[in-house]
Amino acid sequence: MAEFLKKLESALGTINGYLSDYILLILLVGVGLFFTIRTRFVQVRCFGQGLRNIFGKRDKQSKKRKGGMSSFQAFTTAVAAQVGTGNIVGACLAIIVGGPGAIFWMWIIAFLGMATIYSEAVLAQKTRIKDADGKISGGPVYYIKTAFKGKFGKFLAGLFAVAVVICLGFVGTMVQTNAISKAVASAGGYSYEKWGFIVGIIIAVVVGIIIIGGAKRIASVTEKIVPIMAIIYIIGGIIILCANITAVPKAFYYIFKCAFSPQSVLGGALGTTIQKAITMGAKRGLFSNEAGMGSTPHAHAQANVKNPHTQGTVAMVGVFIDTFVVLTITALIVITSIHVKNPSMLGSVTENDMLEKAIASLFASKNTGTMVAAIFVAVCLTFFAFSTIISWNFFGRINFEYLFGKKSGIYYSAISLIFVVLGSLLASGLVWNFNDFFNYLMVFPNVIALIALSGLVVKELKENGKKSAVDTPTTPLTGEIK
Repeated sequence: MAEFLKKLESALGTINGYLSDYILLILLVGVGLFFTIRTRFVQVRCFGQGLRNIFGKRDKQSKKRKGGMSSFQAFTTAVAAQVGTGNIVGACLAIIVGGPGAIFWMWIIAFLGMATIYSEAVLAQKTRIKDADGKISGGPVYYIKTAFKGKFGKFLAGLFAVAVVICLGFVGTMVQTNAISKAVASAGGYSYEKWGFIVGIIIAVVVGIIIIGGAKRIASVTEKIVPIMAIIYIIGGIIILCANITAVPKAFYYIFKCAFSPQSVLGGALGTTIQKAITMGAKRGLFSNEAGMGSTPHAHAQANVKNPHTQGTVAMVGVFIDTFVVLTITALIVITSIHVKNPSMLGSVTENDMLEKAIASLFASKNTGTMVAAIFVAVCLTFFAFSTIISWNFFGRINFEYLFGKKSGIYYSAISLIFVVLGSLLASGLVWNFNDFFNYLMVFPNVIALIALSGLVVKELKENGKKSAVDTPTTPLTGEIK
């Protein structure tokens, strides 16, 4: 059995590498370019609307409505899914393999992804349904069936739903729990093998209390936890960067220079090439902001807004915060502390400890630096991973109920919590590869449907592009395009 599992892990790794390096990279970059051109750079023209819709006058009536969430709650639920361990580990991996220039390409991918996620949110709003109890269901499965009628549409929607349940609802939560358990054990100086399971139980109990309250409780939690985790990381990151302020200009120089000529800065010491910079930047960027993946539309479908365009602009800001703010802070801390000031450390760091060692290097006392860095990274990783578990669990449940009916939700919750606990014990390479495979599998039906319904996105932009008030719920809620 052990030999079989080892071969399965290797096979999945090979398949995932081919998918991520070629097919999905081209597909997701292509759809980003497609919607950027078709919407005439909606991410530039309507970005201000998105900021006003989030940080301006709030919708005070949404909490009184029977179903759905406020626009801000849907936004924080989506950001909770986007801002995860990938903003730390993923950014560090991109820098290790692709050099500082990978960050430039992550910015480019995020810019294109803002147009993609605008389209996802618009279509999720247009095709969502509302039952007699006021419960709203929406997401890619609904616009996939709108794009493709008959058996083909049902097959694609079913394929997407299965992939989401496995990737986000079950296996993905194992990866997140494992990250929390290891970070907490490391910060406290405990044995992961001894305390990991206890941490997993605690996480499962807290998650269970939250998800049992349904969409309303999840929305209530995310609208509080997301601003807190963002403030902690941003303020902490700025303080760290202030200690390295003289190195910040050179860090930006490295990012732009290495994007096109890595050897001119790094001397090719790590074998970094422009191909690696582009590939790693694009790949990690895509799977950090999740634009085109089909995950966050589940949250944006819940928003009670004036029109779909409104939530589309809100969704764009989520990608901006994920990449241009949170991920960029990680990158600048690492590049200023290691590439600029301590390049000798490059050969001794991994994606898992790079940020921690970068922060620790700023302190005169090694013990103090290690302790402060471990605590800061542990707190941030815990916030990031925990919020991701909540949102992913919610997305998985929507698709589980689509497959097996509304009454199946309780069974889904029980199974998902078991996986949360298992994650504290195991997150092997096989688990990671399974998670990646089903993550990639989500993309195909989602992107195909987005392109097929692009005309509806453009029509919505033309009709409501100059409107941005968040004041009345979207109508009708019939699941049909009107």
